[in-house]
Amino acid sequence: MEPKRILVVEDDLLNGMFYQAVLEANDFTVSIVSDGAYVMRRVKEFRPDLITMDIQIPSISGLDLTEMLNADPQFRDISILAITAFAGKGEEARIRKAGASGYLAKPVSIKRLMAEIGALLAPAAGANDDEG
Repeated sequence: MEPKRILVVEDDLLNGMFYQAVLEANDFTVSIVSDGAYVMRRVKEFRPDLITMDIQIPSISGLDLTEMLNADPQFRDISILAITAFAGKGEEARIRKAGASGYLAKPVSIKRLMAEIGALLAPAAGANDDEG
């Protein structure tokens, strides 16, 4: 089976390297984008199964990109895991309303990151059930 592809949208170099190392150690194929201006083009080229989306990035915010991806029929099925340092009251609801499938506040632990990614990439419950 081909490894799942994860696009990491993260402008902090150390965070991006951390995510990449953890994900590749768990057999994912990873691509990193650090500027919002390049995300849509990279999504078209890389065709990720999941996107980890930093919310505060240059050019176009992760929130705006999440809305753009969900508005586009060819990308709306890609799971988006929002990751943000701005975890204020109401922030998670606002980010989920924009279309994020999951939400993590920084700093992110490896255990929590992998649990969220696993949950988002798991087949839908009951998808393999035989119905008569």
